[in-house]
Amino acid sequence: MVSKLNLQPELVKAFQELGFSELTDIQSKTMPLILQGKDVIGQSQTGSGKTAAFGFPILEKLTYGHGLQALILVPTRELCEQVMTEMRKFSKHKRMHISAVYGGVSINPQIHSLQNADIVVATPGRMLDHLQRGTANLSKVKILVLDEADKMFEMGFIDDVKNIISQTPSHRQTLLFSATISQQVHDV
Repeated sequence: MVSKLNLQPELVKAFQELGFSELTDIQSKTMPLILQGKDVIGQSQTGSGKTAAFGFPILEKLTYGHGLQALILVPTRELCEQVMTEMRKFSKHKRMHISAVYGGVSINPQIHSLQNADIVVATPGRMLDHLQRGTANLSKVKILVLDEADKMFEMGFIDDVKNIISQTPSHRQTLLFSATISQQVHDV
């Protein structure tokens, strides 16, 4: 039950308004650990509620206007848009600036959006592009999420992901979520 998590009332309201009544298996196993600040590896099939499993705890732990505090890396622009949309739904009663950063579109609106972002959902290639341009700063990242980590590595993003991780603080919380988890993911 969501009440056991002691989430802020704004988040509980969003949780209930989205039609969630009970936590899914992945949510009940990972959310308490994430809220405690532990690193988590979560494996669960597509559609099992993984985004909410990391999304609500991230929103609970972050403060609006304190810079880029959470980075969620995803393998595709479609998933990037989907996760950003879900995160915005989760935060509809809590002020939070959430940006999506992916290739195939103009970089200029993303540069502007990154200036105020609290949470960024990004594909590895475009995130590296922003880091190389100096338009993104990961020094305040408290939480790093690798969503669909196996898919990112299958698509050849392992070096990009390692490069991005190296630019985040070493004391951050790291969350890995995937439908399948290979040894390669464990090694990162």
